Amino acid sequence: MSLSSRADIDAGGFFVNFNQDCSSLAVGSKAGYSLFSLNAVDASLDQIYNSYGEEICLVERLFSSSLVAVVSLNAPRKLKVCHFKKGTEICNYSYSNTILAVKLNRSRLVVCLEESLYIHNIRDMKVVHTIRDTPPNTTGLCALASDSDHCYLAYPGSATVGEVQIFDAVNLHAKTMIPAHDSPLAAIAFSQMGTEVATASEKGTVIRVFSVNDGSKLFEFRRGVKRCVSIASLAFSICSKYLCCSSNTETVHIFKLERTSPESGNDTEGGKNDHWMGYISKAVSSYLPLALPSQVTDVFTQGRAFASAVLPVAGLRHSCVITTIQKALRLLVASQDGYLYVYQLPLEGGECQLIKKHDLRIVEPMNTTRPESLPIGVPTVSAPGGGASYAAALKGASGASNASGSLGSAAIDHQEEQQQQQQQ
Repeated sequence: MSLSSRADIDAGGFFVNFNQDCSSLAVGSKAGYSLFSLNAVDASLDQIYNSYGEEICLVERLFSSSLVAVVSLNAPRKLKVCHFKKGTEICNYSYSNTILAVKLNRSRLVVCLEESLYIHNIRDMKVVHTIRDTPPNTTGLCALASDSDHCYLAYPGSATVGEVQIFDAVNLHAKTMIPAHDSPLAAIAFSQMGTEVATASEKGTVIRVFSVNDGSKLFEFRRGVKRCVSIASLAFSICSKYLCCSSNTETVHIFKLERTSPESGNDTEGGKNDHWMGYISKAVSSYLPLALPSQVTDVFTQGRAFASAVLPVAGLRHSCVITTIQKALRLLVASQDGYLYVYQLPLEGGECQLIKKHDLRIVEPMNTTRPESLPIGVPTVSAPGGGASYAAALKGASGASNASGSLGSAAIDHQEEQQQQQQQ
């Protein structure tokens, strides 16, 4: 759900990133970073927090808690974990190479370097596992399931073909390898429950959805036929009924994941029709490979976009999500040039209607007398020898004994916010 490019930040662009449940948006720039609430985005974009002074190229927020992980352009090898509401530092760590991506859920924090992945226990920030000598991953492509019960990590298993490696980040073992595409991967995304994974290759023409459990292919969609594009973002909706995809073109595609329920009977007329349509579809699908080349067969059997949204500018990278805002489905698209677009998703499909356009570049400074609005200053803690674990650096840091307590207070804040939402 993130969109990152250090070249974009250097050129005055923005890093934009939706959190795990799409309740907030993080924006990083050469001026600092800001957090926005998306609860009333149809009408307004409410700023939660901003920090000025550092050039931020990565910022990740843990759900609706006060825990954020940030990486700056000035120190691209250093990860800072902060409690932004208190304006306090929890810990930091310097890695041996540039940090390309950071992923969070309530159990794990994952740091992605070009040829390695570090998995941390988010409760005490100790390194529990390191995946070394991964295929060169210059873009930091990886995904971490939001659900802690299905805490899977996905990353490219090859630099030449589209293999997806699925790693169990709790039990710390490889789960499966999925041969998803012939070309190298460009995008990976987990469903909210972490039971499905969607992929796209560098060609950008076909989107596939697989079962994490056994690696079987569940869905296959064709984004386009005429041209290959650069896929920038791939995301399941919060309800897991839709999948959205953005690229360097002006069109965002939305695919509907129509699942057949085994409990649905065929005693109604509609059920009978669905049964016969399914039978005919299977018959045609089984006949086509015998009569036509596989390339032609794929075009017939692949699904098409259920809906689409047209952006005002092409050639930019965008990050997109589908979520429910005040009981209505919304497509949210954040762009690298600093805008957030809000679209209404039609239940019958078709073209999405633009409801609101927010300018992320215009951010009013918050009250500077409040501690939480001040830039967070984090003391430098470097790992000895460059290859030592994060846990070793944490033990050597002054005030390291407070790390668990700081993380605990962030978790308490999240629980309090959940309770407040339930009461509302």
